[in-house]
Amino acid sequence: MLFQKIISVSASIYPIILYSFTVLFLTSGCTEKESVDGVESITAVMPAEGEHNFVDVTQPSGIGFVHDMGDNHLTNVIESVGGGCAFLDFNQNGLLDLYIANGSYHETVSSGDRPRVLSRNALYENLGNGRFRNITDQSRTGDTGYSMGVTVGDFNNNGYPDIYVSNYGPNVLYRNNGDGTFTDVTSSAGVAGNESSAGAVWLDFNNDGLLDLYVANYVEFNPELNLTYAPDGYPGPLNFKGQADVLYRNNGNGTFTDVTEEMGLYNPAGRAMGVGSIDLDGDGYPDIFVANDAMANYFYRNEQGNGFRDVAVRTGLAFNRGGEATASMGVSFADFTGDGLIDLFVSDDSYNSLYQNQGGGLFRDVSFPSGIAIASGQHVGWAAAFIDYNNNGFKDIYTVNGELKHLHGQEDQLFENDGNGNFRDVSAEQGPYFGEAMVGRGGCFGDYDNDGDMDVFIVNLNQEAVLLRNDIGNRNNWLLINLRGTQSNRDGVGTIVKVTTGEVTQTAQKTGGGQYLSKNDPRLHFGLSNYNTIDRIEISWPSGIEQILENVEVNQILTIEEQ
Repeated sequence: MLFQKIISVSASIYPIILYSFTVLFLTSGCTEKESVDGVESITAVMPAEGEHNFVDVTQPSGIGFVHDMGDNHLTNVIESVGGGCAFLDFNQNGLLDLYIANGSYHETVSSGDRPRVLSRNALYENLGNGRFRNITDQSRTGDTGYSMGVTVGDFNNNGYPDIYVSNYGPNVLYRNNGDGTFTDVTSSAGVAGNESSAGAVWLDFNNDGLLDLYVANYVEFNPELNLTYAPDGYPGPLNFKGQADVLYRNNGNGTFTDVTEEMGLYNPAGRAMGVGSIDLDGDGYPDIFVANDAMANYFYRNEQGNGFRDVAVRTGLAFNRGGEATASMGVSFADFTGDGLIDLFVSDDSYNSLYQNQGGGLFRDVSFPSGIAIASGQHVGWAAAFIDYNNNGFKDIYTVNGELKHLHGQEDQLFENDGNGNFRDVSAEQGPYFGEAMVGRGGCFGDYDNDGDMDVFIVNLNQEAVLLRNDIGNRNNWLLINLRGTQSNRDGVGTIVKVTTGEVTQTAQKTGGGQYLSKNDPRLHFGLSNYNTIDRIEISWPSGIEQILENVEVNQILTIEEQ
């Protein structure tokens, strides 16, 4: 077996360019807990190479989570939405833990009798040996509200990630105390709301070094409404009034201020599902993309931190290639072409939409010519993400699928990027799980076992959650980058990182959320193919600080602090 050794190093590349980093070297040995230079870590057991890329390890991992929509039958749009999940390192020991949003019996939403014990959200601690343990009780994070999604961000810059849970009804903000426990600070922070919230994302919209919060709200649900016919099962989202999303500005003292109207974002017609934030126009300020259900999507361009303007129609992001408003679910960002421009993938109930950045603020839906549309047309996509599953340097796409209005399963899909703008459905080659029909919803993607390739955790509606371990992706080289802001926000959200190996430059940007109701590994992952040395890493922080690293070793987890 293999274990990790943590070494802290400070160095200088040039007299004016300083950086500090933590490197996790892979060495032979046993699983153990050790402290080097004052940094303590539980080392991870490396999985043996298997026959398939993805192996279902849910049962041996100790994760026994079963999602509960609060009802025995799927009877309305609220029950159909949840639930999300997040990879986070809540105790900062270098291992990814899991927070999972659960539904619950709700008098307005659910039918039948109220159960004696309400279901709740769960926090699982990564023990570093391939196993997790449920620490919901001791961590005090077991919200019993009707939870939809979760996002994670260090809003008070104390070095420990906090958890925001979006609910049908009041939302919850858990502040990380740094000792393994959390405190519910929703009321004092002023971020409860009382809408039907779905996705949420952390961003520093004014670049003041503090993470702000954008909450995407869904519909004004009316249980008495019945404007449908039997085959549909229940009324769709357009039968209900929409709800305005909310932007909360971080005041820096543990409180937030609702600046939605002030910033030009008040729009009560929206029916938001997923939301993501990234700087798409390269002006140094994060923009906001909102995936709406059964209506046009929104793309709010950030006007230098002074306000936002919806330019979705003008940029080509409002509708799909056919000019249709789809039931959009979530959004994922990446440069899948390698041209340095950030592209978007939006999962939906038809063909999914892959928007290629044309530059100049324009996007083109290339889902059909890329080969994605036809292969995904018979599925309903929910959580989805760009991941380099085989570490060859090209961003692939994973989609979590599930029936829209019935508890009928669908198989997940993995689309492999050939490096020329084309994708091929390689799901059948990835292992037995891709032959199983599950009612997929949320999903988070990350390297939970620190072996250099991307694993997947999936929440299935009213079913068991699934952990898929990637066993052979790390046959190619890799790099994980953990950002630590000092002048910028502590998480480094908004930072642009460019990694150059040979003639290839990969561009990534740190985001504060985006996948459907979920949050991925906070570290940036780069597949490096067979390159044995990284020639150059360029880091552009939101503060304007630039850093350069040269001749960096591959196959390591690198923590870069803003200097």
